[in-house]
Amino acid sequence: MENNYWEKVYQSKQVDKVSWYQQQDLKRLALIQHHVVDLKSNLIDVGSGASLLIDQLIEIGYKNLYLLDLSETALNTTKYRLKEKELDAGHVQWQVADICIAQLPTQFFDLWHDRAVFHFMVTETQQQQYIDVMRHALKPNGMVMISTFAEDGPTQCSGLPVERYSVNKLAMTLGQDFQLIQHDTEIHLTPWGTEQKFLNTLWRFQG
Repeated sequence: MENNYWEKVYQSKQVDKVSWYQQQDLKRLALIQHHVVDLKSNLIDVGSGASLLIDQLIEIGYKNLYLLDLSETALNTTKYRLKEKELDAGHVQWQVADICIAQLPTQFFDLWHDRAVFHFMVTETQQQQYIDVMRHALKPNGMVMISTFAEDGPTQCSGLPVERYSVNKLAMTLGQDFQLIQHDTEIHLTPWGTEQKFLNTLWRFQG
């Protein structure tokens, strides 16, 4: 995926006017707190965009947060928002990169969080590149939270094609080193009221 495409998206739309906007997900936050107890754990939000998740993780007390996105505009929006809210971003690291070729530290992350990025990997090459980067960056027994469009979800997002998943299809794609902990489906309402069906999954990396 090209940076310019997502730069234009974030430059032309308000944060709360993109289809994936979510004010708060208490269930997701509770899952993170349950499975990543140590507040000094290393957490990465892949495709973080201008998500409010980072604000909420800082408020909970997590110290070592890593945000990666294709759009520098999106990350700058988050930086500005954290400053306005007087939230301490001193332990946040920022990276503008394509996750398929991103340079990430080896066996570093306790939690890999991805809400609606992996489904943009529509070729086997992209999917394998993403998984290779993730495997490289995760600690053994690290946790993985991935949300994609469900098998009966939308076929496109923001004008781009996506790959839809059942839990079995996602398990086959990720491979045997990822142990499924739990999964569910949810209906996400866009800011204009359209329903989008998501598959939410939680895995443990056993590599």
